[in-house]
Amino acid sequence: MEQIVRHVADLMLLAAKTAPKAKGEDFVVLKVLEGDELKKLAEAMVKFGEEMGKDFTRDSKNVADSDALLLVGLKGAKATGLNCGACGVDRCADLKGHEGPEFFGPICAWRLLDMGIALGSAVKTASILNVDNRIMYRAGVAARWAGMIDADIVCGIPLSASGKSIYFDRG
Repeated sequence: MEQIVRHVADLMLLAAKTAPKAKGEDFVVLKVLEGDELKKLAEAMVKFGEEMGKDFTRDSKNVADSDALLLVGLKGAKATGLNCGACGVDRCADLKGHEGPEFFGPICAWRLLDMGIALGSAVKTASILNVDNRIMYRAGVAARWAGMIDADIVCGIPLSASGKSIYFDRG
């Protein structure tokens, strides 16, 4: 079953990579984790949660029990130049990022939409192929913190194929 889920993860990666991007510029970064990498990520989630005073335990168990996980993030996303103010500043030239406790930001709102469309394309692909999944903020935070992906902001999508989805009806 794990080989099938890995194949689906690769198709999800393809869907995320080819998803539409603002101005046709691609700042989306992607990585598939499996096997021991999932255990490493689950451990990093618990450790990060403990250090930051947050509870990442429930989601870390889901990650550890998954067959694969797709990371979807942004790296070095340049502002679109629209001067729309959606990011919180009036002019794109004034958008200056800084390292926050979990992510680097602020990031151009249109680039964040690119990431959202990539995430949606990936989970749609998993859904079509009947692989259980869930977009997880905490998995992305810990993957970035543990150096498992070079991204400014990232979410994780764990994948599982079993008789019942492990990502819902959680304690």
